[in-house]
Amino acid sequence: MAQVYPAATAAPAAAPRPSRRCAATSCRNCGDWRAWAPSESIPEGIRITMVGLWYVLLSVLVAVAATNTGNNALYGVLALMFAVLILSGVLSRQNVRGLAITFDPPAEIFANRPFALGFALRSCGYLLPRWLLLLKPAVEARPVLLPFVPRHGRSQGRLEMLIPRRGPYRFQYAHVASLFPFGFFRKGVRYHLDLEVLVFPEIFPAAAGTPEEPENQGADATRHAGWGHALFALRGFRRGDDPRGIHWKQTARTGEIVFMEREAEQTRRLSIVFDNAVGQLADEAARRRFERLISEAATTALDHLARGYEVELVTRGQTLGFAAGVRQRLAILELLAMLAPAPRRHDPLTGRDPRASQLRIHLDAGSPEQPAAPREQQHVQVIAAAGVREERGRPR
Repeated sequence: MAQVYPAATAAPAAAPRPSRRCAATSCRNCGDWRAWAPSESIPEGIRITMVGLWYVLLSVLVAVAATNTGNNALYGVLALMFAVLILSGVLSRQNVRGLAITFDPPAEIFANRPFALGFALRSCGYLLPRWLLLLKPAVEARPVLLPFVPRHGRSQGRLEMLIPRRGPYRFQYAHVASLFPFGFFRKGVRYHLDLEVLVFPEIFPAAAGTPEEPENQGADATRHAGWGHALFALRGFRRGDDPRGIHWKQTARTGEIVFMEREAEQTRRLSIVFDNAVGQLADEAARRRFERLISEAATTALDHLARGYEVELVTRGQTLGFAAGVRQRLAILELLAMLAPAPRRHDPLTGRDPRASQLRIHLDAGSPEQPAAPREQQHVQVIAAAGVREERGRPR
């Protein structure tokens, strides 16, 4: 069922603020609505509605009755019914002409997740307004019903859409249909679009909730002496110690040089090693497993970045170093959205920091064997297509 939006008002005299992302089908200058000019429409044909089907059947019955009886009144009624049909076709054709359409997609679009796509439809006609328009940006999208668009005015709103796969998605045409004036036929046209968006991988519900904020950002203290910020112990000064670590108050109180030992810090880091050297994926089941593993990597990366981790992404051919924040989140999503299977390779794929926690992802079926994890690694997690396996070890 189409979504119904309230009638739009005429466009204001002041020029609106230009959009950061313009997807105008017929806009020479998006900053000024007066510069909008209608683009050429491509007819999509006419589809009869249920009301139109009953009307045509009634016309046939009237025609049969007029032929059998020879009643001039029935012939007059039949002529009037045919005139209504012709008038409906002419008005519906005029109703979908002279339109300019823009779309404003959101900043982030994820696969298999509904999103709101902003639109603005402008009527460039000076004589007649537009009535009962159905607008959708793709054939598979749900249309929105625009009851009224004033002459030389515009209507704007949002429509819901869902894209099933990751990667670049191109909106080729904006599909507009008209039910005006009587709803007998659905006259459709399409306007050319110049809009391409990047769809990020699907995010599983595991990362849908908001994780708890860590108490320490960036690093965690350990129970070992080293270079950090928290105090570990006080001891006597030894040869080779850094003089900057002298505790001057305790030194003045005891008369001996007292040195402050700091606690060593363990960096909150995660290295995601995604081996995409799987060769050509012939069957659909292998492609679905590959897409699921990409979603696993994206879910884990977003979850750890939200918790304050520094995340690294290692793939065949491209590596994103350890970083945190919004830029790293966007870079990982863009890389995973464009990631494709690579030719098979047997050389090991490892992260840059062997001390960081690692998430190794690869396809089990027909993929090269993974190298053994280093013993210095504190936490190694291997995700394969058949299931999830965790390995925990102690450092040397």
